[in-house]
Amino acid sequence: MAKLDGKRVLACCANGAGSSLMMENAIKKVMDRNGIKLAELRHAPVAEGKSAARNYDIVMVAKTFVKTFDGVENDGTVLIPLKNVMSDKEIEAALKERDLLD
Repeated sequence: MAKLDGKRVLACCANGAGSSLMMENAIKKVMDRNGIKLAELRHAPVAEGKSAARNYDIVMVAKTFVKTFDGVENDGTVLIPLKNVMSDKEIEAALKERDLLD
């Protein structure tokens, strides 16, 4: 659990309004359920997220937009593509798969 404490997380969707806000809320559920305190959690449109991604430890994005973030992992940012951005269960499973969550 402590692996994510103090990390910066960015949730991205097409326009940065609806679905990324819902993704942010789902991420909050996962963090609360696991007792994790992030340094920062915010949502943004893909265009902004692409340039800001390198300033975050983790970027979560709909699978549709994953190619927009090509190369971001070369700088140490973990990119997590999601099928259902509103699913806290999928987010939690993805974090466990990446060994970021116990």
